[in-house]
Amino acid sequence: MKEKLNITDQRVKGSDTVEKFPNIGVSRRNVALQKFLDKPSFQGSEDVASHNGTVVAKSINNFRDYNRNRRVRVSESEAKNLAEMQEPRNEKVAGATTISISANIKGKIVELAWHLKKQGRQPATINIYSRYLTMLLERGANLNDPESVKDVISQQDQWAVSTKKQACTAYAAYCLKHGIKWIDPPNYEPQRKLPFIPLEKEIDVLVASCGPKTGTILQTLKETGARIGEVLRLKWTDVDSEQCTIAINDPEKNSNPRMFKVSNKLIGMLNALPKQSDKVFNGVSRDGVASNFRQQRIRAAVKLQNPRLKQIHFHTLRHWKATMEYAKTKNILHVMQTLGHKNINNTMLYTQLIQFESDEFHSAIAKTVDEATSLIEAGFEYVVTQESIMLFRKRK
Repeated sequence: MKEKLNITDQRVKGSDTVEKFPNIGVSRRNVALQKFLDKPSFQGSEDVASHNGTVVAKSINNFRDYNRNRRVRVSESEAKNLAEMQEPRNEKVAGATTISISANIKGKIVELAWHLKKQGRQPATINIYSRYLTMLLERGANLNDPESVKDVISQQDQWAVSTKKQACTAYAAYCLKHGIKWIDPPNYEPQRKLPFIPLEKEIDVLVASCGPKTGTILQTLKETGARIGEVLRLKWTDVDSEQCTIAINDPEKNSNPRMFKVSNKLIGMLNALPKQSDKVFNGVSRDGVASNFRQQRIRAAVKLQNPRLKQIHFHTLRHWKATMEYAKTKNILHVMQTLGHKNINNTMLYTQLIQFESDEFHSAIAKTVDEATSLIEAGFEYVVTQESIMLFRKRK
């Protein structure tokens, strides 16, 4: 029995399994088991010793199974950890590639803008092209892939047809500059609609409802019919307070320069602005003044309970000016000169806009040239001269 105990003792103490896979919990359990076997009450029976040896053997076998399973579980856990570690790494690589492609395309947009500038294109055109290309890029289009651009443009359900056409025009310029073949580009042809023409009193109410700077901009647009970019580029040297004139010396879209006779009201509003630089509207951007105007327009429409005011935009006042000039003179060449157009086909559109809601007029008379001048500056139009008295009228 002692021999068996010694064998058992050697199997426990000399086990290569215990030495190979040291585990403090299992080792303590085996030591405790050996002490239990060494008790006198279990050393008088061979069967007991044999039974104890079997127990020790099972314990060691269980320990082997435990470590085998432990190795498998650790392997699976490590594999999972490696996968989790590898996935963000792949995401980082993909993200870095995306950022690199985006940066490359943005660089090409800048190259296009510089190319257009060297070609003599107007800053407003360059800004519009760059803005549309950037919007396409931000909406997921790959500007190096025409099919991707077509997909993104077609998905912009909130865009008007004219907006989609402008985006296609901008991308066509991008393709031409960078040698990209755009086969079968989409054909967006907006249906021409007559622009909204407000009443003069609605414009005057809107001017009075806005702040000093925005109101002055609106009054200038009303009396000159200039584009918003042309007004924002006005310099103090373009304003003649003595002669009550404003000159458009920096026109947009390759238009002709022109000069306008304006009212004393507008000259007073201009002179009330601070003269902080050579520009009349110093520090005012197109987007900033447009955003400010939209807010003031909505407040005025709600306060006056007139939803028609919400349809008035900066360019609406250009349409209004052209319509009024044609209604007074019936001279399309005069309207063409007023707007600065070089192509009369662009001016012909305004012959369709003479639709007034009221045919009522204010009438006035003038006996002297000064009186006639004052009436004209107030918006009256000359009708006829009867017995040395000039008759004027103004639509209500």
